[in-house]
Amino acid sequence: MSAAQNFLSRSAPLLFLALVWEFVSRSGLVSASALPPLSDVLGVFAGEHARDLAWQTWLSLARGAVAMAFAIPFGIAAGILIAWYLPVRVILNPLLQCLYPMPKVALIPLTIIWLGIGNASKISLIFVGALVPIVMSAYQGARGVEKTMLWTARSLGARESEVLREVVLPAALPEILNGVRTALALAFILIVAGEFVIANNGVGNLINLWGQAGQYPSMFAGILTISAAGFAVDRLFVAVSNRLLAGRRS
Repeated sequence: MSAAQNFLSRSAPLLFLALVWEFVSRSGLVSASALPPLSDVLGVFAGEHARDLAWQTWLSLARGAVAMAFAIPFGIAAGILIAWYLPVRVILNPLLQCLYPMPKVALIPLTIIWLGIGNASKISLIFVGALVPIVMSAYQGARGVEKTMLWTARSLGARESEVLREVVLPAALPEILNGVRTALALAFILIVAGEFVIANNGVGNLINLWGQAGQYPSMFAGILTISAAGFAVDRLFVAVSNRLLAGRRS
């Protein structure tokens, strides 16, 4: 009973929102084009568009996964090196400071010009957008390592590479994980934004096409699908982060 009550307490706000959505749409308070009934939207997942939506969502997630697979290790390494070595900081820090406040969707025209409209342009866009918060978090985490920990490691004869691997990286891990989580959220934004403009497939492109065709329940189904995927990825990452931090504390 306690597990069931816990589930109901967590689900109650979403269930209430679903009921309000259905009532507002069915009552005519909002036009069906602006907000189709939730029951019609959910019906899309059992209709003719379901298979296409699943496949296009998979394509979008695959692009995001490839971009993040490069952005995470590269961003962590770059952030720690910027924090640790002055020459690297002198060279890369100005570029990082310029990229950080820039809206990453502003890079879409450049990716089209440089890389065309294939997968390379969309993966590159996601990579750049996700890279910046990871680099910044790794940089802040490495800069915040307690000096006494560094002195102790060096006094015990640790080499510089061992200090970075055994002291700096574990100490910076909480900051790094926060940066990666932020990067994941940005990646989903850039997946959809990029596919709106520079793609002929993917869930973002599908949402755009359905909206232009007036197939609003399908359009909302696409929005719910990518939103649910983003939520699932975030929850999975939080669970993995908690395990990593628990191991670090132990």
